[in-house]
Amino acid sequence: MQKLPKWADIVLIPLINLLLAFLVSGLVILAIGKDPIVAIQTMIDGAFGSTTGLGYTLYYATNFMFTGLAVSVAFQARIFNIGGEGQALLGGLGVALVCLAIDWPHWLVALPAAAVGGAVFGAAWAFIPAYLQAKRGSHIVITTIMFNFIAASLIGFLLADLLKVPGSMDPATANFPPGAHLPTFNDIFALFGLDIFKHAPVNVSFFVALFCAFGFWVLIWHTRLGFAMRAFGQSERGAKFAGISPLKITVIAMLISGALAGMMAINNVMGESERLILNATEGAGFIGIAVALMGRSHPIGVILASILFGFLYQGGAELSLWEGIPRELVTVIQGLVILFTGALDGMVRRPLENLFLILRKPTKNGAV
Repeated sequence: MQKLPKWADIVLIPLINLLLAFLVSGLVILAIGKDPIVAIQTMIDGAFGSTTGLGYTLYYATNFMFTGLAVSVAFQARIFNIGGEGQALLGGLGVALVCLAIDWPHWLVALPAAAVGGAVFGAAWAFIPAYLQAKRGSHIVITTIMFNFIAASLIGFLLADLLKVPGSMDPATANFPPGAHLPTFNDIFALFGLDIFKHAPVNVSFFVALFCAFGFWVLIWHTRLGFAMRAFGQSERGAKFAGISPLKITVIAMLISGALAGMMAINNVMGESERLILNATEGAGFIGIAVALMGRSHPIGVILASILFGFLYQGGAELSLWEGIPRELVTVIQGLVILFTGALDGMVRRPLENLFLILRKPTKNGAV
């Protein structure tokens, strides 16, 4: 079968999948007696129509960038890490412990330390499934699923019994010291006399996520380690013949993946709630899988897909608020996007491959 041009694989197929998902979503909205045109206008206006809405969209997108990059790193080595949710939860624990450790003098000092804390805890949680996969042959999908549930239970126990404020019934840590509070976009723009992004939680960790995307690009396509990961992902047998250790690549890829997922906590734990609470990730670890699939495990694709899902989250909330559309239906719309961009990718890919094959057939005079 003729392979698609790179631009078609990266741009055209996700675009068609997205249009199909929105078409089916429109039919679902129409079926419950609502106007799909009004619904999409409400979502766009709620997500991009004001700086506050845009701020929430970018806040959600920041979470998805971290988890999408985490999944993408593992995908490069053909490792299906679906444990981003648990790794992000443990990353939140690492960020909280660092932020509560001392009275930080300034966020510029606290942020790198918290990022390291989140990365270390996330990587540590990813190490065990990686080792079991590489050394014992345990399927990493099964182990990472299990570790998601273990992480949720562990964080619940710690918040309920050990880390909560004495005398409080709220299963959450104490508030972080002022020196560990990250500036929001509203704080940043206020330095220039602009009062925008009011009440929006988007903060400087958005730029950290963009930097991680750049680092991902450098690592995968401009380092020997990245080449080894891609080679292992294309052919494990060929990689072993070239002297690449499956154990080493599996563990390193998962450590990087877990670290990126853990770093998500600087946005939602350190930047937004400013304490560790139950269910801080809100499913962002699982959304990262769809982001990586839709973004074709490329940093630019991951950034764009993250903004799309940020739009779905924020726009969906506005849709539920102003149009009376149940929140569950918004979840259905998100699920349809995931379905068409992931599971049903081949439904669009194969016809397109056939179409490009026909278009490339030589004519009678030998021209293509």
